[in-house]
Amino acid sequence: MKAIQFKEYGGPSVLEKVDVDRPELEAGEVLLKVHAIGVNYADTARREGAYVVPTPLPFIPGAEVAGVVEEVGEGVSRVSQGDRVVTLVGSGGYAEYVKTKESTLIPIPNEVTDETAVALPLQGLTAYHILTTMGRLEKGETVLIHAAAGGVGSLAVQLAKHFGAGKVIATASSEEKLKLARDLGADHAINYTHPNWREEVLEATDGRGVDLALEMAGGDIFHETVKCMRAFGRVVVYGVASGEPAQMYPSGLMNRNLSVIGFFLPQIMKKPVLFEKSLNHLLKMIKSGDLKLTVGGVFHLDEAAHVHEVMQARKTKGKLVLKP
Repeated sequence: MKAIQFKEYGGPSVLEKVDVDRPELEAGEVLLKVHAIGVNYADTARREGAYVVPTPLPFIPGAEVAGVVEEVGEGVSRVSQGDRVVTLVGSGGYAEYVKTKESTLIPIPNEVTDETAVALPLQGLTAYHILTTMGRLEKGETVLIHAAAGGVGSLAVQLAKHFGAGKVIATASSEEKLKLARDLGADHAINYTHPNWREEVLEATDGRGVDLALEMAGGDIFHETVKCMRAFGRVVVYGVASGEPAQMYPSGLMNRNLSVIGFFLPQIMKKPVLFEKSLNHLLKMIKSGDLKLTVGGVFHLDEAAHVHEVMQARKTKGKLVLKP
């Protein structure tokens, strides 16, 4: 089968098209014919050797996959050949076929396309659990969402409103992206490339600050975000897109009883009681029209290097999808 692989860490150019053997199934596993692959910043971090956990070489990236059951292993009973499903895998998604455990599969409703469904496992669950499980959002609270026109951000804006946020403040890097955030329900939209963006956030809260912040940039953005928090505020960190880790002095959190919380989705996936219920909830919201997905582009698998390049250059919005 065809796949996209890298044999060394580096920029998008290290991604190469290769021929590899189709995965062989063990008991309890399912082989999927891949129809859609979600592209995420985790894929670029894997490629650069900067992911949260080690990335072995050679490596086929890709964690979000939607497709059709091609073959089932011994003992599989929940799905059958031909079923449409979406799943999260540890790796191997940038390929024509991928295998996974039966327990990770979620059926795709007939009304939902593969391109839509594949936007939900990683970015949908990330937004969902940052707001609820880790961020402990309470009704009426103010939420600050960075990169609000991106895959996680655009879903987080809508979900924050769905879960009862009193005010959602979105940041993005262009007027086009800010307009998208407003259209999705943000109460305030602020350009974080402006030097005084923190003052604009505080002005939007009448100087009180925000209760919960979703932070994935790192560097100066992290430090400025901490300054935006009100007493008992929570900053949930789920990435370092800038490549600039922030240095933090815990004693600086004390005077306002602040919390800085790390989020890593694979830990959620170890608890089926958490991810199955939430993913089904997200799919039902898509089906009912209560949650809108922004697909920023659909590309052929051969274009993976180009997609990584434009995504890291902040030239895209919404979810980027590859198709074999």
